[in-house]
Amino acid sequence: MTGPRYSPMLARTADAPFSSPDWIFEVKWDGIRAVAYANPLSILSRSGSEMVGQFPELDEIRELAPECVLDGEIVLLRDGRNDIQALMGRFQKSDPRQIEADSRSLPVTYVAFDILERDGAPLIHLPLEERRRILEEYVKEGKYLVRSIAVQGEGERYYAEVVKRGLEGVMAKRLGSPYEPGARSGSWLKVKALKSCDCVVFGYTRGEGVRAGTFGALVLGLCDQGKGVYIGRVGTGFDQADLEGITSMLAGLKAGEPTLTGTEKGEIVWVHPRMVVEVAFHSVTKDGRLRMPRLVRIRTDKKPEDCTLDQLGAEQNLIPYQARRDFTMTPEPSGKKAVESRGNSFVVHEHRARHLHYDLRMERGGVLKSWAVPKGIPEAGGEKHLAVETEDHPLEYLTFEGTIPEGEYGAGTEAIWDTGTYDTLEWGEGKIEVIFHGNRLSGRYALVRFRRPGKKDWLIFRAGDS
Repeated sequence: MTGPRYSPMLARTADAPFSSPDWIFEVKWDGIRAVAYANPLSILSRSGSEMVGQFPELDEIRELAPECVLDGEIVLLRDGRNDIQALMGRFQKSDPRQIEADSRSLPVTYVAFDILERDGAPLIHLPLEERRRILEEYVKEGKYLVRSIAVQGEGERYYAEVVKRGLEGVMAKRLGSPYEPGARSGSWLKVKALKSCDCVVFGYTRGEGVRAGTFGALVLGLCDQGKGVYIGRVGTGFDQADLEGITSMLAGLKAGEPTLTGTEKGEIVWVHPRMVVEVAFHSVTKDGRLRMPRLVRIRTDKKPEDCTLDQLGAEQNLIPYQARRDFTMTPEPSGKKAVESRGNSFVVHEHRARHLHYDLRMERGGVLKSWAVPKGIPEAGGEKHLAVETEDHPLEYLTFEGTIPEGEYGAGTEAIWDTGTYDTLEWGEGKIEVIFHGNRLSGRYALVRFRRPGKKDWLIFRAGDS
């Protein structure tokens, strides 16, 4: 394949199962994510590792999906259940004779759930339902290649059935949505029976008692804008082989100085942040720590820089919002309620606080990214107004109106000035460009961050009129 290489589209985490005629639902497989290029055959992991040599049985993709680029998951099934340990064992082998033997005794299956290209023509701009139609029409199933099955609308029933069968959960995908390479998009949501995230190991505590000679707990962090953010420690879920194997790996990563800030007090052996582990957890505490973490597996197929803070979803992002408010006093939503949305909604509030201003909120990643705009959204060309970034708000704020009492954060009256949807043209660290489709606000707008590091000040203006 001589065309572009595609970074897999990523999913946000949903707080709970939901049903909607605007979404389809598929099994969430616990395997190795892989983009498959049929001609010549190339099967790349998220980290860019070539896996054709590890799984020779997948050679049939060349004949069953000619001139196609597929997105899917490599899984190893035993008695109808995922065997992730056996799969990772195969992934890590290098002896050609053992690989060939395993391809017969422990064959894998490639579950194709999307098609990104056919006959050299990119398809990522097409709506999800059109891509699925092309996938079913042009990709044949074989012994080791199958197409993912999806149901529309009945997400809660399907989730219950999937979990009952011992599977990890479901993927929810919004109809009409394009494929967004490399983006963690609100158009794809993962609904898991137990939450998990891929974490970077920054250090460890020394083992005691039966763990003397190995370690007590791993010190974990996630990446946020290029920096490590401490999210806790994990000390359970290890068997003896895990303890010994991880200890051996960490020995070659020791660092002479701390590699992460914000950790609890206590002696830590610091390591360079190169090891990735998947950790299951119950919830996230108010100070951003994983509650009841447990090791699931080592992720040799994932890069540390891909382990970003937004894996924790809205629950993590809303901690600053919730910490500033007493919900026994304010009528504002707490952010605990599951809200069905389009994934690209916006709202502008007229906020009559100590000083009248306007609040712009745009849905992104399961929350509302928010800015206070003292002079309002500029409706005429050539105007540039200050927009001060504030904390993320819950999706329930899309419809909120009410009076926040005196003494509470943001005291004053919030009234909806405009609401609608938007199309994203660009969403980066320093610039956001969208097209608003509202009742009063419409057209192309840009938000540009001031260049001073650490500042939350932006300029907002009509794009093309600056």
